[in-house]
Amino acid sequence: MSTPDSAATPTPGTAYLVGAGPGDPGLMTVRALEVIAEVDVVLYDQLIPPTALDGARPDALLVDVGKRGGGKQVPQAETEALLLDHALAGRSVARVKGGDPFVFGRGGEEAQRLRDRGIPFEIVPGVTAGIAGPAYAGIPVTHREHAPGVAFVTGHEDPNKPESTIDWDGLANFPGTLVFYMGVRRLPAIASSLVAAGRPEDEPAAVVQSGTLGTQRVVTGTLATIAAVAAEAGIKAPAVTVVGGVAGLRDELRWFEDRPLFGKTVAVTRARAQASGVARRLRALGAEVVETPTIRTRSLEATLPDLVDVDVLALTSPNGVREFMAALLRSDQDGRNLYGTMIAAVGPGTARALREHGIRADVVPETFTGEALAAAVGAAPPVRRASGPAPRPRRALLVRAAAAGDALPDGLRAAGLEVTDLPVYETVAEPLAPETLERLREVDYVTFTSASTAGFLADAGGVTDAEATAPHGRLPVGPDTRAVSIGPVTSAALAELGASPAVEADEATIDGLIAALVADAAMR
Repeated sequence: MSTPDSAATPTPGTAYLVGAGPGDPGLMTVRALEVIAEVDVVLYDQLIPPTALDGARPDALLVDVGKRGGGKQVPQAETEALLLDHALAGRSVARVKGGDPFVFGRGGEEAQRLRDRGIPFEIVPGVTAGIAGPAYAGIPVTHREHAPGVAFVTGHEDPNKPESTIDWDGLANFPGTLVFYMGVRRLPAIASSLVAAGRPEDEPAAVVQSGTLGTQRVVTGTLATIAAVAAEAGIKAPAVTVVGGVAGLRDELRWFEDRPLFGKTVAVTRARAQASGVARRLRALGAEVVETPTIRTRSLEATLPDLVDVDVLALTSPNGVREFMAALLRSDQDGRNLYGTMIAAVGPGTARALREHGIRADVVPETFTGEALAAAVGAAPPVRRASGPAPRPRRALLVRAAAAGDALPDGLRAAGLEVTDLPVYETVAEPLAPETLERLREVDYVTFTSASTAGFLADAGGVTDAEATAPHGRLPVGPDTRAVSIGPVTSAALAELGASPAVEADEATIDGLIAALVADAAMR
């Protein structure tokens, strides 16, 4: 039997030492994302990808423990105390850090503390910056003709050590690539120590800042010149330095900077649930993405009528499809109840969402607006039902957001249909942090995928009509930011805010918006 004291002591929770990779969210491992989604507490560094914590539980405790080169720092002892305290209280804890926890991440020390206290732990390796940064710069750290091996070296030793423990003679004679982490400020000393120990001063060298991100910067030189080149270019942490013949392959193998949106910063104002897909596509094109979700959707838990009386089902967004399917099941109906019903979707995105539920749209207009959908439905022949009442006006069920415009229901009525307008979700504002608004003023592009994204961003920015200036009106963006609109409806909403979009998609789809942005960037 357990004693009262032992019963009062909780079983320690599991601690996870998680590597979040070098910065590109696409390089996070599946296991890292799984752990973040499961744990009670996340202790995170500032060098993790910007979306790394998006999948955390809503009730999880998220604690910023700093750890950014040259920036705010939380003492390691304090971080370890938090890790131990939460785990000993019975909570599962993820210690999430950039790169790999066992490669200059102090993960070994933290694992020792956990083992000493009897806390179960798991190591989740991550892609380390010493491999990924050079790779995104076009530098392989090993190569059969240039480097049979690679050595990873800290460029920032423990300041409490009485003297350096780095074997400069050994590194100078190492027959391969040297990769230095966290050594930007000590680069002159690193280079001079290697040369003094016998490393050739004309050996190629490169420094990669913010590797794998759209803000990546790369400078090259020789061991004799790289410190001066990096200083002149203003290279700052986080960065890795590569020394060896492989650095000379940079010009031949560069690829990331050649992508069409590299060097451009793009703000995505779409709702968070939809923004991630757009952000992934933009990052794949080389952009640095600032996710600025100005809206979120909230279900209205709508009740569907009996679909046997519905001749036309019209849906205007993927969100509407999702809410319709949920309402369909709540009403004890399913896809069989749609037999004989014409399914109309406002555009390919909505049609795609329907197909994911095994439903094919009968009508998708060539122009993706409510007016075009109404015209297409009116012109389409009725879908024959197996049986039905005597001839009567066709009945349409319009499933969409609350407070949407009148063009679609008015157009359907003009086409002779009886319309039931069923709001299934509403769009509400997503508060933006001051630092997000500040960063928004520095972006090259800001994208708008709906009228509501424009209106809510203007409200969040707090720019009054009196303060509005052309061409951005009430939008809280910088003077050189270019607004990108998905189509004429969104452009009209921007105009009401006093803003003139610099770019409007030819096709009112995400594909069209991205294509228009890429075309504009190519001309600048």
